[in-house]
Amino acid sequence: MTSPRPRISKAVIAAAGLGTRFLPATKATPKEMLPVVDQPAIQYVVEEATSAGLTDVLMITGRNKRPLEDHFDRNYELEDALRRKGDLDRLSRVQESTALATMHYVRQGDPKGLGHAVLCAAPHVGDQAFAVLLGDDLIDPRDPLLTRMTAVQEERGGSVIALMEVDPSQIHLYGCAAVEATGQDGVHRVTGLVEKPDPADAPSNLAVIGRYVLDPGVFEVLRETPPGRGGEIQLTDALETMATSQVSGGPVYGVVFKGRRYDTGDRADYLRTIVRLACEREDLGPEFRAWLKTYVNEEMRALE
Repeated sequence: MTSPRPRISKAVIAAAGLGTRFLPATKATPKEMLPVVDQPAIQYVVEEATSAGLTDVLMITGRNKRPLEDHFDRNYELEDALRRKGDLDRLSRVQESTALATMHYVRQGDPKGLGHAVLCAAPHVGDQAFAVLLGDDLIDPRDPLLTRMTAVQEERGGSVIALMEVDPSQIHLYGCAAVEATGQDGVHRVTGLVEKPDPADAPSNLAVIGRYVLDPGVFEVLRETPPGRGGEIQLTDALETMATSQVSGGPVYGVVFKGRRYDTGDRADYLRTIVRLACEREDLGPEFRAWLKTYVNEEMRALE
């Protein structure tokens, strides 16, 4: 009888990017610290990991990313000031980020791509399966994608990637998966991967989004993966090898996600994310929605 696979407990969050699309705001502030309503985008990602039971979090950072560490650390002076003012609600919010997970940090150093960033996690991860989350992608907590992915990996082994149907005209913006059915609803066997294909050459409209659950064998494959698109070590290239060859870390499965995803790495989507989440907040939503309705009506009249 096959022994059950160990529960996955480690998450790696890639947060070393420069955030050039948000300059000049990100000249001195990490893009992951840009607020989404009233908490930084990166906190939503850590909360997602811990909600899926991943309480050991390694963040891959780079230069000028020290505020990420400070955010998840204690701030005794601020806590004491809030306590003395009797502002226990804000005190609780400040302490919340500190208690989320056991946090670790490593610098990527050279910006050699997502594959290289994942490889930087090898000493910390060891021989355990682990999750990778991209700091730009926010998954709504009402749609527990990562929990489903870890369950698939624990059941089937290998590696698991998140897939999402996109308009075929947009597939050139993503990694794209060729798949075959497994007989399990929403779970496919990945038979090939192409990074940002021309729509005419794309094998499907299933785009790879920023969630992965990886067998530790991926490290061996990444070490042998040459630089690809943009001169960087692409995680997609390593996953392609794992999906199509008899190498450690495979096979590769894809979980099709049909829930709510917010891309905070794109300026327009970032603004839409703030509006959506603010509208849904009990403390902000009613007043904000009323103002938004008035504003939109005024704008529409001005265009007539």
